[in-house]
Amino acid sequence: MKNQRITTPSRRLIAAILLGMAGTAWSQVAVSDAWVRATVPGQQATGMFANLTAKQDSKLVGGSSPVAGTVEVHEMKMEGDVMKMRAVASLPLPAGQAVSLKPGSYHIMLMGLKKPLPDGSTVPIKLVVEDAQKKQTTIDVKVPAKKMGPATEEHGHDHGHGHHKH
Repeated sequence: MKNQRITTPSRRLIAAILLGMAGTAWSQVAVSDAWVRATVPGQQATGMFANLTAKQDSKLVGGSSPVAGTVEVHEMKMEGDVMKMRAVASLPLPAGQAVSLKPGSYHIMLMGLKKPLPDGSTVPIKLVVEDAQKKQTTIDVKVPAKKMGPATEEHGHDHGHGHHKH
Protein backbone atom coordinates (compact mmCIF):
# COMPACT_ATOMS: atom_id res chain seq x y z
CA MET A 1 0.00 0.00 0.00
CA LYS A 2 2.87 2.41 0.71
CA ASN A 3 4.09 2.11 -2.87
CA GLN A 4 0.62 2.84 -4.19
CA ARG A 5 0.36 6.04 -2.12
CA ILE A 6 3.71 7.22 -3.44
CA THR A 7 3.13 6.24 -7.08
CA THR A 8 -0.41 7.59 -7.41
CA PRO A 9 0.51 11.19 -6.48
CA SER A 10 3.68 10.84 -8.58
CA ARG A 11 1.62 9.68 -11.55
CA ARG A 12 -0.74 12.61 -11.09
CA LEU A 13 2.19 15.02 -10.92
CA ILE A 14 3.77 13.56 -14.06
CA ALA A 15 0.43 13.68 -15.86
CA ALA A 16 -0.07 17.32 -14.82
CA ILE A 17 3.43 18.24 -16.03
CA LEU A 18 2.89 16.48 -19.36
CA LEU A 19 -0.54 18.07 -19.77
CA GLY A 20 0.97 21.49 -19.08
CA MET A 21 3.67 20.88 -21.67
CA ALA A 22 1.06 19.74 -24.20
CA GLY A 23 -0.92 22.92 -23.55
CA THR A 24 2.13 25.00 -24.38
CA ALA A 25 2.76 23.10 -27.58
CA TRP A 26 -0.91 23.31 -28.60
CA SER A 27 -1.71 26.36 -30.67
CA GLN A 28 -2.40 29.53 -28.72
CA VAL A 29 -4.92 30.59 -31.39
CA ALA A 30 -8.04 28.64 -32.38
CA VAL A 31 -9.11 28.95 -36.01
CA SER A 32 -12.79 28.30 -36.83
CA ASP A 33 -15.17 28.72 -39.78
CA ALA A 34 -12.23 29.15 -42.16
CA TRP A 35 -12.76 29.34 -45.93
CA VAL A 36 -11.05 30.67 -49.04
CA ARG A 37 -13.00 32.27 -51.89
CA ALA A 38 -12.77 29.85 -54.84
CA THR A 39 -11.11 31.17 -58.00
CA VAL A 40 -11.35 30.76 -61.75
CA PRO A 41 -8.44 30.01 -64.12
CA GLY A 42 -6.24 33.08 -64.55
CA GLN A 43 -7.31 34.72 -61.28
CA GLN A 44 -4.19 35.90 -59.44
CA ALA A 45 -5.51 36.57 -55.92
CA THR A 46 -8.16 35.55 -53.41
CA GLY A 47 -9.00 35.97 -49.75
CA MET A 48 -9.09 33.68 -46.73
CA PHE A 49 -11.66 34.32 -44.02
CA ALA A 50 -12.06 32.81 -40.54
CA ASN A 51 -12.64 33.49 -36.86
CA LEU A 52 -9.46 33.61 -34.73
CA THR A 53 -9.54 33.33 -30.94
CA ALA A 54 -6.26 33.69 -29.02
CA LYS A 55 -5.69 32.27 -25.53
CA GLN A 56 -3.40 35.19 -24.72
CA ASP A 57 -2.88 38.63 -26.24
CA SER A 58 -1.25 38.01 -29.62
CA LYS A 59 -1.23 39.37 -33.13
CA LEU A 60 -1.54 37.86 -36.58
CA VAL A 61 1.58 38.93 -38.48
CA GLY A 62 1.49 36.98 -41.75
CA GLY A 63 1.30 33.65 -43.45
CA SER A 64 2.38 31.47 -46.32
CA SER A 65 0.91 28.86 -48.65
CA PRO A 66 2.33 26.61 -51.34
CA VAL A 67 -0.46 27.82 -53.69
CA ALA A 68 0.47 31.53 -53.46
CA GLY A 69 3.59 33.60 -54.00
CA THR A 70 2.61 36.03 -51.22
CA VAL A 71 0.30 35.79 -48.20
CA GLU A 72 -0.47 39.00 -46.28
CA VAL A 73 -2.84 40.33 -43.64
CA HIS A 74 -5.08 42.95 -45.28
CA GLU A 75 -7.79 45.34 -44.22
CA MET A 76 -10.56 46.95 -46.21
CA LYS A 77 -12.10 50.19 -45.05
CA MET A 78 -14.00 53.16 -46.40
CA GLU A 79 -11.97 56.31 -47.01
CA GLY A 80 -14.50 58.94 -48.03
CA ASP A 81 -16.63 57.29 -50.72
CA VAL A 82 -13.96 54.77 -51.72
CA MET A 83 -13.41 51.27 -50.32
CA LYS A 84 -9.64 50.77 -50.01
CA MET A 85 -7.65 47.63 -49.32
CA ARG A 86 -4.14 47.63 -47.91
CA ALA A 87 -1.67 45.30 -46.24
CA VAL A 88 -1.19 45.73 -42.49
CA ALA A 89 1.86 44.71 -40.47
CA SER A 90 -0.27 42.92 -37.88
CA LEU A 91 -3.80 42.36 -36.59
CA PRO A 92 -4.29 42.40 -32.79
CA LEU A 93 -5.83 39.23 -31.32
CA PRO A 94 -6.99 40.14 -27.77
CA ALA A 95 -7.07 37.19 -25.35
CA GLY A 96 -10.38 35.32 -25.37
CA GLN A 97 -12.04 37.54 -28.01
CA ALA A 98 -12.97 36.16 -31.43
CA VAL A 99 -11.58 38.29 -34.24
CA SER A 100 -13.43 37.85 -37.54
CA LEU A 101 -11.59 37.84 -40.83
CA LYS A 102 -14.39 38.53 -43.32
CA PRO A 103 -15.12 40.03 -46.74
CA GLY A 104 -15.05 43.83 -46.61
CA SER A 105 -12.93 43.88 -43.45
CA TYR A 106 -9.73 42.22 -42.25
CA HIS A 107 -8.75 39.09 -44.18
CA ILE A 108 -5.77 37.06 -45.39
CA MET A 109 -4.84 37.86 -48.99
CA LEU A 110 -3.29 35.11 -51.13
CA MET A 111 -1.57 36.71 -54.12
CA GLY A 112 0.40 35.37 -57.05
CA LEU A 113 -1.70 32.21 -57.16
CA LYS A 114 0.14 29.31 -58.74
CA LYS A 115 -3.05 27.47 -59.75
CA PRO A 116 -6.83 27.91 -59.64
CA LEU A 117 -8.56 27.10 -56.35
CA PRO A 118 -11.84 25.52 -57.47
CA ASP A 119 -14.92 25.23 -55.29
CA GLY A 120 -14.52 22.18 -53.01
CA SER A 121 -10.72 22.09 -53.13
CA THR A 122 -8.59 22.33 -49.97
CA VAL A 123 -5.98 25.05 -49.51
CA PRO A 124 -3.06 24.57 -47.06
CA ILE A 125 -2.15 27.81 -45.28
CA LYS A 126 0.32 28.59 -42.49
CA LEU A 127 -0.68 31.53 -40.31
CA VAL A 128 2.05 33.29 -38.31
CA VAL A 129 1.05 34.58 -34.85
CA GLU A 130 3.24 36.57 -32.48
CA ASP A 131 2.64 36.58 -28.71
CA ALA A 132 3.33 39.41 -26.25
CA GLN A 133 6.90 38.11 -25.77
CA LYS A 134 7.51 38.46 -29.55
CA LYS A 135 7.65 34.67 -29.97
CA GLN A 136 6.25 33.62 -33.34
CA THR A 137 4.19 30.46 -33.81
CA THR A 138 2.98 28.93 -37.05
CA ILE A 139 -0.54 27.50 -37.27
CA ASP A 140 -1.16 25.01 -40.08
CA VAL A 141 -4.72 25.05 -41.42
CA LYS A 142 -6.36 23.28 -44.33
CA VAL A 143 -9.07 25.57 -45.63
CA PRO A 144 -11.94 24.67 -47.99
CA ALA A 145 -12.38 26.79 -51.11
CA LYS A 146 -15.97 27.98 -51.58
CA LYS A 147 -17.74 30.03 -54.22
CA MET A 148 -19.17 32.22 -51.47
CA GLY A 149 -18.80 32.42 -47.71
CA PRO A 150 -21.19 30.82 -45.23
CA ALA A 151 -23.09 34.06 -44.46
CA THR A 152 -23.58 35.00 -48.11
CA GLU A 153 -24.85 31.52 -49.03
CA GLU A 154 -27.53 31.62 -46.34
CA HIS A 155 -29.00 34.85 -47.65
CA GLY A 156 -28.42 34.28 -51.35
CA HIS A 157 -26.32 37.46 -51.61
CA ASP A 158 -22.78 38.08 -52.69
CA HIS A 159 -22.43 41.63 -51.41
CA GLY A 160 -20.31 43.73 -53.67
CA HIS A 161 -18.90 40.79 -55.58
CA GLY A 162 -21.44 39.86 -58.23
CA HIS A 163 -25.05 38.90 -58.64
CA HIS A 164 -27.92 38.97 -56.18
CA LYS A 165 -30.61 36.31 -55.92
CA HIS A 166 -34.01 37.60 -54.76
